[in-house]
Amino acid sequence: MILLTKISGKQILINENMIEIAQETPDTVITMNNGHTYIVSEGLDEIIDKVIQFNRNSKRRMRSKNRNENHVENHNKNQSE
Repeated sequence: MILLTKISGKQILINENMIEIAQETPDTVITMNNGHTYIVSEGLDEIIDKVIQFNRNSKRRMRSKNRNENHVENHNKNQSE
């Protein structure tokens, strides 16, 4: 999820995987897969940066979680031997 700001100033979280189209007209209009549209303050470049950063952080958290799970499994395995 990425944090964006509606033209009214209200912040919203948008599921970046559900974005169908984002365009500047000149306001940035985001159309979701379900047809809902949002007009936001951020430009396309900033939205792209937020999506990239979110995906990087998600991958980093997943790798960290997998390492922790493997550590626990190895610890439990060693204790049972």
